[in-house]
Amino acid sequence: MIYCLLFWEFAKVGLFCVGGGYASMPLIQASVVDTYHWLTLGEFIDIFTISQMTPGPIGINAATFAGMKVAGFGGAVAATLGFAAPSLLLGILLARLFFRYGDIGPIRGALNGLRPAVVALISAAGISFLFLALWNTETPPADWSRIDLRGALILALSLAAARQKISVVKLLIGSGLLGVTLGLFF
Repeated sequence: MIYCLLFWEFAKVGLFCVGGGYASMPLIQASVVDTYHWLTLGEFIDIFTISQMTPGPIGINAATFAGMKVAGFGGAVAATLGFAAPSLLLGILLARLFFRYGDIGPIRGALNGLRPAVVALISAAGISFLFLALWNTETPPADWSRIDLRGALILALSLAAARQKISVVKLLIGSGLLGVTLGLFF
């Protein structure tokens, strides 16, 4: 039963995540953290981080890691297939329509209309991640002055590195090493 549920939940994410893997993160979080409580937000962020470091699309990686955490190898397969199936089927259908009918104005208009929603989804996930990184809470902190200085330092350095176009892998490895070093000495 858990395999069917994993397949269904990740199929819904795969169907409604427009805009790539980052846009799928709030939907995955809503399912595995908020609705079913299969993972804590901290575990989810760890999965999100590992998904960025491993080869392949981030959404597929996150589905695989979350499914593995929830129900082992079978869960990983169910979640991954669930995530991939809608986009595969929809991609084949849209490709056939596009090549048959050319540039379809209403479809282009719908895709242009979805862009702001994708930005909102990514921003909402980013804000909740920011709270966790700087105040160790999933919601706005009760005391805004109790910021985690190590988290703030790593965030500031990571933002500076990202603006310099440092590769994601180097950024994540460097941030992890800095986190270990700061944790050992401070």
